[in-house]
Order: sequence, then C-alpha cells, then structure tokens
Amino acid sequence: MHEELFNKIVDMDEEGSIKLAKEYLDGGGDAQKLLNVCRDAMGVIGDKFEKGEYFLSELLLGGEIFSSIMEFTLPLLKEGDIAKLGKIVLGTVKDDIHNIGKDIFKAFVEAAGFEVVDIGVDVPEEKFVEAVKEHKPDIVGMSCLITAGISSMKNTVEALKEAGLKDFKIIIGGGRVDEEVKELAGADAWADDAARGVRLCKELLGVEG
Repeated sequence: MHEELFNKIVDMDEEGSIKLAKEYLDGGGDAQKLLNVCRDAMGVIGDKFEKGEYFLSELLLGGEIFSSIMEFTLPLLKEGDIAKLGKIVLGTVKDDIHNIGKDIFKAFVEAAGFEVVDIGVDVPEEKFVEAVKEHKPDIVGMSCLITAGISSMKNTVEALKEAGLKDFKIIIGGGRVDEEVKELAGADAWADDAARGVRLCKELLGVEG
C-alpha cells in the first residue's frame, strides 16, 4: 500500500490517493506511517518543482492532496506520535489578501514535520506580535505577493523587535521578495517557492535533511 499511495500522490492522482489512504486506515493501518508516506511524496513533488519538472499547478494540487489526507488522519494520531521539527507562525502581511503561496508553503512545511499556526491574510503588525507572544514559535513566516506588502514586512519585523520579541528566525516569501527585500525587511531568509522555503526553515533551525 505504501508504495502505491506514494506513487499516486507523486502522480497527482487526487481521488485515488484519498481513497487509498482512507481504505488503509479503515483496515486498521498506522496513521503515523501513512503521514510519513505522504511526507516522502511531498518531498519528491517539491524536488520535481525545483528541477522544473512540475509547475505551480502541481505544487498546489500536491498541497491540497496532503491537506485532505491530513484532515482525516491527524485525529487518529495519539499525542506524542508526531515528532515536530519546530513551530512556525505564518501569515500574509497587511495590505495583501493573497493566500495561495502561503497555503502551499503551509502544506509543505507541515509535511516536513513543522507545526504551523496560520494567522491568515492582511495581517496587521500587532496581530503578528500577539501571535508570537502566544505561540512562542521557532520561525515567523511572512508572505506577500504585491509590492505594497514589502513595507508591511519591514514594519512587522520592526514591531516584533520593538515588542522585545526574539529567539526566533524570520523567513519571508512571495512573488516580490528577493535578497534585497530580505535585507530591507530585516528577515533571516527568503524563498520564492515552497520547496526552497522548507529547506531554508530546516537550515535556520539547524535540522538535517
């Protein structure tokens, strides 16, 4: 089953993947092993995207398949079953309502083993500050797709510093970010696709693989 499910996810067979995953669990299958197969498949999808073999549409569909399977698999996991790499507070910054990039990134970092607290879109600086105080993340992720979001990123980083919050890394992502925007905003890393974002999050926390 594991190999068959892995191949169905990588081949973007949404209906077949979900059906097979449900049949496996209904037959007494191990929820943790099922998620591990999904994670491995998501890793391959990310690699194919980075190599140019898959495009944004495949990345998006891969994220949807994983999220659908997670929905009915997570409740079956016992507390302590999941080894988390770290916690990420994630949101699209103020003045930007785009969520596709954020949602794809969320699916991929969750597949890699991160816990994600998604605080939504058009998120003002003070909401990021509140979320960081409440959830104490290892990483804060900010997304923006429009130029107006760049100054919002900078303002959010400054607001976090002014609130005396530290001990976390900041990664920014989206269609308008690059090395220059990273420096301007005061972030630790930037990514323009989900696969690179996952790799950088692991690097920021010193996690192998």
